Amino acid sequence: MSKVIVVTSGKGGVGKTTSAASIGAALAQTGQKVCVVDFDVGLRNLDLVMGAERRVVYDFINVAQGDAKLAQALIRDKRVETLYLLAASQTRDKDALTDEGVERVIGELRASFDWVLCDSPAGIERGALLAMRFADEAVVVTNPEVSSVRDSDRIIGLLDAKTRRAEAGERMEKRLLLTRFDAGRSSRGEMLSVADVLDILSIPLLGIVPEDQEILRASNVGAPITINGSTSPAARAYRDAARRLMGETIPMAIPDDRKTLFNRLFSRRAA
Repeated sequence: MSKVIVVTSGKGGVGKTTSAASIGAALAQTGQKVCVVDFDVGLRNLDLVMGAERRVVYDFINVAQGDAKLAQALIRDKRVETLYLLAASQTRDKDALTDEGVERVIGELRASFDWVLCDSPAGIERGALLAMRFADEAVVVTNPEVSSVRDSDRIIGLLDAKTRRAEAGERMEKRLLLTRFDAGRSSRGEMLSVADVLDILSIPLLGIVPEDQEILRASNVGAPITINGSTSPAARAYRDAARRLMGETIPMAIPDDRKTLFNRLFSRRAA
């Protein structure tokens, strides 16, 4: 059954787009059909991260407003045949998206793909709310810093109040992706520990992505880190996160630390 996942956070610059592209590519490499959708209307970057910026002809808004068919706007990745992109518009604003238009496009994507990953803009404005509204599950991306975690806590509240699932009285499954983690700095008290973040947000942990220069290099060349053959710790973290989304039980290791997380951290569930 098709699954729609919003990749979201309250704060900008935490790695939502990188994470959506990397996890999407990892899922597609298992043979499942995946579409990554850019909801950041006016400031699109997903096409750059996926190396498709010169191939955008029609965009999300064209499809949502009926000016183009979904098949015309979808961009198939040249490296992984089951990976597709639906780009955002660079010339319109988020008010061009309507609930009805987004719902129709998401419905069409559900019918064609195993996984639909919605790359949300930062913050709590209209674009972010529409990105989460029709999702089945959420990946909440945060950095181990106080402001990022606080903003993610706000997003968790919106996921429990402003989505279709929440309004229908259904549970909105949420999982935490902790990015740019540095075990050394954490141990020195220069950033929050994994346990600190989990205590504050109280949602299950999907993965811990370490600070890694390979991520920046991958983004600059338009090749998600899980697609370019990288064996870096960040690439492994994203591949493991994708496998956990698929339902596999993968041990959770703190980057640069031989110890695995205690079961209470790995199996934690929202209250």
